[in-house]
Amino acid sequence: MDYTKRLRELRIANGYTQAEIAFLLHTRQEQYSKYESGKRELPIKHLISLCMIYRVSSDYILGLDKFNK
Repeated sequence: MDYTKRLRELRIANGYTQAEIAFLLHTRQEQYSKYESGKRELPIKHLISLCMIYRVSSDYILGLDKFNK
């Protein structure tokens, strides 16, 4: 699974909108939407923040680990 699908999956499973996640990442909703659609690469600082928000590993978000530990 590519990480863009995992980002969307995690966001929806945790009940967030794109605007809410963008706010937590200190970016715009339009920018975050591009991460989920694969139009822009996810910066490392946002990856780290998302790991803390969702309480998952970076390997899980990146699709290197199939299971959320």
